[in-house]
Amino acid sequence: MSFTARSLVSVLALFPALLHALDEAKLAAIHPAMEEAVKAKQAAGIVTLVMEKGKVVHHDAAGMADIAAGRAMEKDSMFWIASMTKSVNATAVMVLVDEGKLSLDEPASKWLPELASVKLADGSAPEKPITLRMLLSHTAGIAFPPRKPTDGAISLKAYVASLLKTPLAFQPGSSYEYGFGPTVSGRIIELVSGMTYDAFLHAKIFQPLGMKDTMFNPDDAHRARIARTYKMDDETHELVPGYNPFVTSDASVTHMVEPAGGLFSTAADMGRFYAMIANGGELDGERILTEKSVRDMTTPVTAGGKQLNYACGWQCNIETQRVNSQMPVGSFGHGGAFATNGCIDPKSGIVTVFMVQNVLVPDSGKPKDAFQHLVMEAAGIKVTPPPAKKKGK
Repeated sequence: MSFTARSLVSVLALFPALLHALDEAKLAAIHPAMEEAVKAKQAAGIVTLVMEKGKVVHHDAAGMADIAAGRAMEKDSMFWIASMTKSVNATAVMVLVDEGKLSLDEPASKWLPELASVKLADGSAPEKPITLRMLLSHTAGIAFPPRKPTDGAISLKAYVASLLKTPLAFQPGSSYEYGFGPTVSGRIIELVSGMTYDAFLHAKIFQPLGMKDTMFNPDDAHRARIARTYKMDDETHELVPGYNPFVTSDASVTHMVEPAGGLFSTAADMGRFYAMIANGGELDGERILTEKSVRDMTTPVTAGGKQLNYACGWQCNIETQRVNSQMPVGSFGHGGAFATNGCIDPKSGIVTVFMVQNVLVPDSGKPKDAFQHLVMEAAGIKVTPPPAKKKGK
């Protein structure tokens, strides 16, 4: 029997590791690199995860989840993932787009009539209607709201109503201001689906993907696994506990579900979410989105004629701007306020998840860069460093 090229492909298909094996020595170097970061007080503890084409190839924990209590960081430790939530929220919107119930480019007032009444600072009506694409990409003009004592205490419905009473910061589609447009889109999900926001995410994303540790308000069992937040003390230069507004006093005190940044999760759960996106909307036989919706959602937008490095709920590495300096152009993901990060390289199918709980910790981005650098080296992918910034810029 002749051994044809087709036969070779068939045999190798049975052994995908032979086709896409990452350098194990480079992956093994991640743990000591993270331990060095902990020793340098760039984080109290870190969880790292790497997936390739839907399979976990690295999952590790270093340092402490709670220094004072002597609680070591574990691979299943939970984290407030903050703005990483935006990518999950955008995916939920696209579920309804796939179902024919929403459209990214129609006036969003079709589903949330109050959007038709928003005004600019001079009292004039906007020249263009606000769309879901604008809301998800921070180009709608929704101003960043001042902090209030009621934040987190009122409902999503009431909070969105308050956001829309504030004048727009600019003409919709003309500029970019990172803010709470995604929160408005979350309310639209409730109105169109007839479900509460958190119930919709659970039914359409978390449950199908087996993301059992992803939620807005952790119960007592999950709260026990939350990594403590740390900041750097100005005087002692030691890591000390920092304030996290989303960790309430106890499980009975809940925070408003926040589509722009309220989720808690684990590295493993977020890895599965990103692996689904990397695989064109499907993972382990569960299809969450169509490939078209994944492409549409992760394609960078323009505003005022300018190319942005932001898509619909995703930060993107483009030629002129690299959010993740150690990842290739074309990759995309999102970071969180406390230095968490997830990134997808769609070309290789590699997913990286980096979990810490840092606020006001100097150099807290360095461990993430070191981690992603080692992953790309393990994959044999050469990433050209971004050009150095000129002094004064």
